[in-house]
Amino acid sequence: MRFSVLASAIVLATLVGDAVAGEGMWVPQQLPEIARPLRQAGLRLDPRKLADLTADPMGAVVSLGGCTASFVSPQGLVVTNHHCAYGAIQLNSTAEKNLMAEGFNAASGADEVSAGPNARIYALDSIEDVTDQVKAALAAAPDALGRTNALDALEKQLIANCEAEPGFRCRLYSFSGGNSYRLFRNLEIKDVRLVYAPPGAIGNYGGEVDNWMWPRHTGDFSFYRAYVGADGKPAAYSANNVPYQPKHWLKVADRPLGPGDFVMVAGYPGSTSRYALASDFDATSQWTYPTVGGHYKKLVALVDAMGKQEPEIAVKYASTVRSWQNAMKNYDGQLAGFERIGASERKHADEAAVLDWLRKQGTKGEPALAAHARLVELGDQSRANRERDVVFNQLRNTGAIGAATQLYRLSIERTKPDAEREQGYQQRDIAAIEGGIRQMERRYDPRMDRELQAYWLREYVKLPQAQRLPAVDRWLNGNDESAIDRALDRLARTKLRNADDRIALFNADRAAFEKSRDPAVQFAVAIMPTVLKLEEEGKTRAGDTLMARPVYLQAVADYRRSRGQFVYPDANSSLRITFGKVTGYTGTDGTQHATFTKLEEVAAKATGQAPFDAPKALLDAIAAKRYGGLEDRRLGTVPVNFLSDLDITGGNSGSPVLDSQGKLLGLAFDGNWESVSSNWVFDPAMTRMISVDQRYMRWIMQEVYPAPRLLQEMGVPARQ
Repeated sequence: MRFSVLASAIVLATLVGDAVAGEGMWVPQQLPEIARPLRQAGLRLDPRKLADLTADPMGAVVSLGGCTASFVSPQGLVVTNHHCAYGAIQLNSTAEKNLMAEGFNAASGADEVSAGPNARIYALDSIEDVTDQVKAALAAAPDALGRTNALDALEKQLIANCEAEPGFRCRLYSFSGGNSYRLFRNLEIKDVRLVYAPPGAIGNYGGEVDNWMWPRHTGDFSFYRAYVGADGKPAAYSANNVPYQPKHWLKVADRPLGPGDFVMVAGYPGSTSRYALASDFDATSQWTYPTVGGHYKKLVALVDAMGKQEPEIAVKYASTVRSWQNAMKNYDGQLAGFERIGASERKHADEAAVLDWLRKQGTKGEPALAAHARLVELGDQSRANRERDVVFNQLRNTGAIGAATQLYRLSIERTKPDAEREQGYQQRDIAAIEGGIRQMERRYDPRMDRELQAYWLREYVKLPQAQRLPAVDRWLNGNDESAIDRALDRLARTKLRNADDRIALFNADRAAFEKSRDPAVQFAVAIMPTVLKLEEEGKTRAGDTLMARPVYLQAVADYRRSRGQFVYPDANSSLRITFGKVTGYTGTDGTQHATFTKLEEVAAKATGQAPFDAPKALLDAIAAKRYGGLEDRRLGTVPVNFLSDLDITGGNSGSPVLDSQGKLLGLAFDGNWESVSSNWVFDPAMTRMISVDQRYMRWIMQEVYPAPRLLQEMGVPARQ
């Protein structure tokens, strides 16, 4: 179940008088207000131009629904990170022709391949404030569950009206913890094709060893192209489609980048939790990160072991494994950062200061104090069965079981009018569900699925009796390894391993599911009442949160305002701007970290073995000092990656790094190890964004893995 509004990250009211470069993810509406600090930091554009989302350069920045990208040519060429395109690269790979290792370079437009049926490019069209409508609906609701349902109904109505014109995808965002709401409308481009991806030994150079580390030497970039119907409107993949022609695209910077220079990033950061309650922080740092990260490590080991025996499994699960690896290393980094900066103590001290200030307000502060107490209580309730929730959610979303559960739920929702269906199962979602079902076989193997099922069933039987679910207990019929083996043997007989059988169920009605003898479908039918019951409990808590959170967070904003402090928005996957300067930093051990890494350092790091198996063509070009006119005079070589003090998080991957004129300097792709804890507590001394320099991108495309037609298209033809 998806709460697109209720699960949005907290965003506080805005006070920008003390805004400074570096820290802060600013919404477009704020940019005119922070015009002065933007200019002081070095911006040469009119800040009001940045606030115009349909103008240059903001009109070139797009979302991929989890990563950021940008148009870089009038023919719909899109640049993003290699790791953002990794799913598409994997989808088009086989054990015999592994594009993840070999790379992909379309010789012509006709050779560009589909990034998958669910690949999307979202170009922002408009933002509408709908706060009054939402607050009126919430005020009229009778109780907590009613509030959640009222918000859900209004959200679906607003989205339906917004999407009345074909070709658009809309989303409602909550800001200020529910103090304001905005409706975003995006052009939804459905035909996305892979154009260029360097070999994995360039695009993922350093692999997990270097992930979140500095110095870094990764060519983390790839290219897509957006296609539309012959009428210029979004359309599903077709050989007759034509390249989309955006109104705006980024021009590559024509001035060399150096330390101290102004840089800014426009992107779609996922979520931060800098205004979360101290109790929520403690639960995350003491249980969620260690527990979930531990599960991921075991799952990676399972897939690695199977992948060594069966190369096709390694290919099919490569994208999944990479996401697990990234998350678990991120969690480890955050935990280390929390300890280093005393994050728990800081969170508790900050919260205590707010509560003390509220108590001094007398009766005026009582509503916010009560709201805080209620939020603590609701948090405790939601965590009461957290072990069960992790295990059950993972089990019911694994491979064939996940497909059966999703399809059965779809059959249930289809019996309702579209406006009453659960979000994620409305008519607007059908194409995405079908796309996922059709492409499942490219990321699924029944042998590996059995191992993953076994893992989560073993975790289930470890649960305390109070957290066990009767429906699962009845289905499993035992607590020992024999019961698990019997269950696995039953599930192995599912027909959902076959695409044709999945598609047949995609179109089946509810009665067909409930009469089915397929074991995966029988499991889905058995657990669905439990799933619906747990959803309703969550919705009731969410309805209480809708009343308490805005009150408390407004009080936090008022407290900060009383101290002359500024409050910037937490990330919530909506478009943001962050700005600062190119700069290195001093590590915790006193090491001075340089601002740029260099071409020769790539060769020095090469071992001939993954993940430092730099291609021979790259090493030969470096040895010959074949810089192609892209060297920086100050460095005496071509820059590879660089640091800046910008404030980013997950979702910013692929974000264009822009200069003071709005030209493309490179792509954000990571943060340093010391910065990952900044999702909760920002540390300006240590937080650094890592980006791939556009000069290195061009050098790869010119000297190593040539793509002259793309360089020409971007207006930076290969130098002779």
